Amino acid sequence: MSSPKFKIFHNDETLSESISKLRKDGVRDDDIYVLSHDNDHERRTRKETDANKIGVSETGVGTAVKNVFRSKGDKLRSKMMEIGFDSDKAGELEEELDKGKTLLVVTNQDKVEF
Repeated sequence: MSSPKFKIFHNDETLSESISKLRKDGVRDDDIYVLSHDNDHERRTRKETDANKIGVSETGVGTAVKNVFRSKGDKLRSKMMEIGFDSDKAGELEEELDKGKTLLVVTNQDKVEF
């Protein structure tokens, strides 16, 4: 499996445009994920763009149950590691999410243009 591709966004309009471009380029909806520290923002963004959340089917039941007891940052890092990021990269990306940014992740693709 190739490592996930990602881009960090500061605004939702640019994020939506990138997701539309990915779909036009043939990236499957099942391979597009959005992550944010703000649960409401993440839900709204996923609803507006039809992007996926990283849920039980991606992380497995064990991780999902553990995430109930973890802090938001720990949950985000564990979700990122479950879809293919190493722990250092997951920590680095989670720090960006701490700043209010949104992360767009594409899995199962060798080459992606955002």
